[in-house]
Amino acid sequence: MNTNSDLPPIHILRGRRVMLDSDLARLYGVTTMAFNQAVRRNRNRFPVDFVFEIDHEEHARLISQIVISKPKERGALRSQVVTLKGRGGRRKPALVFTEHGAIMAASILRSPRAVAMSVYVVRAFVRMREELLSHAVILKRLAHIDKKLLEHDVVLQDVVEKLMPLLNPPHEPPKRRIGFHREAQG
Repeated sequence: MNTNSDLPPIHILRGRRVMLDSDLARLYGVTTMAFNQAVRRNRNRFPVDFVFEIDHEEHARLISQIVISKPKERGALRSQVVTLKGRGGRRKPALVFTEHGAIMAASILRSPRAVAMSVYVVRAFVRMREELLSHAVILKRLAHIDKKLLEHDVVLQDVVEKLMPLLNPPHEPPKRRIGFHREAQG
């Protein structure tokens, strides 16, 4: 949804602009599990308009939109690769955070990176809001132009209907025949 490739994606879900827990965790430099644990420990800071769980259908839709594949390997260190057995993927429903929830998450994560990234997240949401507003202005202008064109179409149609008789040649009155004509009698 966003246009800047260094910002995590902001999705529209249930009519709200949200970010996935895994994207925020990556942004704040923690694991998704640690991030979600911190959120659950501070649940009173996250009302339903800040964070909510998504259902399986929404999760599948997001996966198809952002092309997430199942993780096949994980490294404790970069040089060490451990192959995971089993299905992979998430075991619990994903959490999604609204703008305010993403900022609140930074307040429970006290690392300097979390503080810096909270500013980053605010800017991402502000930039998205500005883009949406500019699109709304353009759409409003286009609707106004469309309305004017429809009004002009009606006026032009009326003008054309009034001019059409003038464009056709006038009807010639019947010519009077010269000479003696014998009328056929019935």
